Amino acid sequence: MKKLIHTLSAFLLTIVATFNLTAQEGEASLLWKVEGNDIKTSYIFGTFHMLPKEDFLLKDKVKKAFESSEQVVLELDMDDPNMMTEMGKFAMITDGTNLKNHMDEEEYTLLDTYFKANMGMGMEQLKTFKPFMLSSMIMMKFMGEESASYEGSLVKMAQEQNKDVEGLETVAFQMGMFDEQPYDEQVDDMIKLLNEPDYMKDMFSEMITLYKNENIKELYDYMDEYFDGDLLLMKRLLEDRNVNWIPQIKEKSKDETTFYAVGAGHLGGNKGVINLLKEAGFTVTPVFE
Repeated sequence: MKKLIHTLSAFLLTIVATFNLTAQEGEASLLWKVEGNDIKTSYIFGTFHMLPKEDFLLKDKVKKAFESSEQVVLELDMDDPNMMTEMGKFAMITDGTNLKNHMDEEEYTLLDTYFKANMGMGMEQLKTFKPFMLSSMIMMKFMGEESASYEGSLVKMAQEQNKDVEGLETVAFQMGMFDEQPYDEQVDDMIKLLNEPDYMKDMFSEMITLYKNENIKELYDYMDEYFDGDLLLMKRLLEDRNVNWIPQIKEKSKDETTFYAVGAGHLGGNKGVINLLKEAGFTVTPVFE
């Protein structure tokens, strides 16, 4: 189950943090200023893609950095009116099968009962969707009736302030991350999501608490345990993508002060965005107020 949850986190929640062990505890911050190396002063903010509305808070320091920036760059260009259509193209099973072919009758009945009770539609209507779409619905249900999105709020602010929004990755790339695990395994993981609800609730609660506290040390300790030593998964979901973002940050910030917002899990660690920016010659400092 952990593999599916980690992969979904990259799309919906993005894992909260694998911050550098050598960081000072006094540097606990989700907002960092990026300077030098022939760019205009920019900012990078760690988000939690979706969480319960009562836990959402956009601090004044973040609003101030946002207002002082000329453009906004997210993981995806969420201001693109074609984004949802693009996502729809990658959400469906296209190999001639459907989910009935990847589960037994007991599993099908369990999922059918759950979705009818919670979503108002059954597996007959949902069977052509890829497993990660159904798993995403289940995970979102754990967050309660009202949820909030940092990215959604930032896009709205950008529109109100007439700022351009761009993306570091394409929809095809992000949604393609789910296709590396066989459907049968994804279905097994989805069933475990339903059978182990306390695990999911405890995980979200702990992640949200640590995120709100911006506690670097405890976030690292938590995520080190959370990945359960799966270094290849960490490399694929975090490190490889971080490396790909550094030249883009250099290019996009060359002429305009830019506000970057990515999942907070991408900020820290030796292969995290903060350390990679430093290695590339940038001055990167935490913002507290």
